[in-house]
Amino acid sequence: MAYVINDTCIACGTCMDQCPTSSISEGDIYQIDPDTCIDCGVCAGVCPTESIHPED
Repeated sequence: MAYVINDTCIACGTCMDQCPTSSISEGDIYQIDPDTCIDCGVCAGVCPTESIHPED
């Protein structure tokens, strides 16, 4: 199951720097590519706004 980023994202880039598969892309709200996300949770652990969570 991939992780997703919700609208509380402040686009700080912390998650992008930590993603081992480069699955996160920039934008007003960052996006995680579900096809390359390996569900490791590193991004969620470093997000300062807790905007990243497992997809429902």
